Formats: sequence, C-alpha cells, structure tokens
Amino acid sequence: MPIYEYACMECEDHFDELVRSDEQVITCPACGASNVLKQISAFAVHGASAKPSFGGAAGGGGGCCGGGCGCG
Repeated sequence: MPIYEYACMECEDHFDELVRSDEQVITCPACGASNVLKQISAFAVHGASAKPSFGGAAGGGGGCCGGGCGCG
C-alpha cells in the first residue's frame, strides 16, 4: 500500500495519505474537501523531517558545492 503526497486545491494544505485501493476517495484532513491533487515527490527517508531543507540560506549549507560533499 503506497503513501502518496497530496495538495488540497481548496485550502492549499499538503498531506500524506495511505492509499489502499484505486477507488479510495481522498479528502483533505484540514478542510474535508475532495478537490485534491496528487503530488510528484521524491522518496521518503525514515526519520526525515516533515519539511525538507534544500540547503538554502536558512538551511545551513549542504548539498554539492555547498560544503556537504567535500568538493568545496
């Protein structure tokens, strides 16, 4: 049973949902709307934070040529 990431088109909330079948109706847990869009997302790593950091100024570096890979 895959877990998919969705975005609500009504309240713009983002959430994950365990999908048990193709016929399952997905609704937003924040507002209850069924107008949701399945997102394309990278694989999840167990223990990762809910909001990933991509090495921007607030992220403290990391990533290739950001000091995280040893090349810079």
